[in-house]
Amino acid sequence: MLAAAGDGRAFERLYRMHVSRIHNLARRMAGAEDANELTQEIFVRAWNKLSTFRGESAFGTWLYRLGVNFILSHRKTRTIQRQRFEQGHEMETLPAKPTSSEHRMDFEKALEKLPRGARQIFVLHDVEGYRHEEIARMMRVTSGTSKAQLHRARMLMRAALGA
Repeated sequence: MLAAAGDGRAFERLYRMHVSRIHNLARRMAGAEDANELTQEIFVRAWNKLSTFRGESAFGTWLYRLGVNFILSHRKTRTIQRQRFEQGHEMETLPAKPTSSEHRMDFEKALEKLPRGARQIFVLHDVEGYRHEEIARMMRVTSGTSKAQLHRARMLMRAALGA
């Protein structure tokens, strides 16, 4: 792989091929406010860790996994105050049921309103297709916790979307 040998142009091509998928992952898992910064950090990490890419899977798969792991790690570094604030105000601004179709909250906005842990599990399971066992390993929780958080996220999404 040319990029692993230090070819900046080759890495730039890889960046252009994968940036939108990584940005979508970051936006869905961490929220729109952090997506740009996380996307750039993931690609910086990828550049620094290219030597660890063994080619056993597609580059996009390796990069995606690196992104998921980085975002999960980023989540752990958040301050306790911010976590308490988010949990104390989770979903309080969402109406239980939209009053009309013109006021319906779209999927992405509803997703952003989910508590961080529930949102990440929802994205990993329902959007990206990971199994509970895989999510449990990535997030260092039990599969039961993953299932409970997914159920919670689905209920909050249904309420927010009026489903």
